Amino acid sequence: MPELPEVETTRRGIAPHLEGQRVSRVIVRDRRLRWPIPEDLDVRLSGQRIVLVERRAKYLLIKAEVGTLISHLGMSGNLRLVEAGLPAAKHEHVDIELESGLALRYTDPRRFGAMLWSLDPLNHELLARLGPEPLTELFDGERLFQLSRKRSMAVKPFIMDNAVVVGVGNIYATEALFAAGIDPRREAGSISRGRYLALAIEIKRILAAAIERGGTTLRDFIGGDGQPGYFQQELFVYGRGGEHCKVCGSGLREIRLGQRASVYCPRCQS
Repeated sequence: MPELPEVETTRRGIAPHLEGQRVSRVIVRDRRLRWPIPEDLDVRLSGQRIVLVERRAKYLLIKAEVGTLISHLGMSGNLRLVEAGLPAAKHEHVDIELESGLALRYTDPRRFGAMLWSLDPLNHELLARLGPEPLTELFDGERLFQLSRKRSMAVKPFIMDNAVVVGVGNIYATEALFAAGIDPRREAGSISRGRYLALAIEIKRILAAAIERGGTTLRDFIGGDGQPGYFQQELFVYGRGGEHCKVCGSGLREIRLGQRASVYCPRCQS
C-alpha cells in the first residue's frame, strides 16, 4: 500500500502540471472503488481551474475554485500524467483532462482507493479526526509519551494509529523503531520519554529521506511521473526477515503485530 512518502511523491509529481490548469472534462470508466465515484463528478469539476494540490495524511486534495477532489490510492492505485486521449488499459478508471493537453489518470487494479468530492474536505468524515502530520511541529516525542501512558498495546501499532500521528505505515514504523533501537513488541506505556523523543526524531528523518528518494517501490507504486521510488534500497529491516542485520550481523526475526508482518533485530532493539 502506498504510504505517506509515496503519496507525497505523487503530489509533488502532479502538482506543477495541475495547479493553474482548467479541467476540460472528466472521464469515469468505472465508478466501483471503495466508495462509488460520484455520478456528477464530471459536472462538478469540468470547467473549473485547479487552484492547489495538497496532501493530508495519505489523502490527496485536489482543490478547485469550488470544491475539492479527495483521492486515496488504496492498496494498488496510482495517479500519473498522460497525454489526453491516450487509450486506456485495463484498471485505468478515471481521466481528468486538462486544457493543457495532459490528463491525470487514475489506475487501481484492486479498486480499493477513493475519489470523492467535498466542499469542506478537512471536515470530511475521513479526515476530520486525523492526528497531526509527522513532519510538522505539531508532532514530537512528547506527544507520543503523553498519549502512550497506561497504553498496553504494542508500540508499533500505537505509532501507526492515525489518531496519534498520520502516515506512519508499516514500512516506516518498522524502520523508525529499528533506528531508535526499540523492540516493536514493547508495550507503548512502558517506553520512557527519552526513547519517545528519539523515536519521533527517527520517524521524521526516515519519512523525509523516503520522500526525497521518491518513496519505496515494493510492488505496485509508481510516482506521478511514472517512475518508481528508490528508498527500498535503504531499508534496514522491513521485508528482510531471516536475513542478517546490517548493523550487528544477527538474524532478523519476523513476527505478526496487529495482523501485519513486523521484522526486528533482537540484539539492536530492546
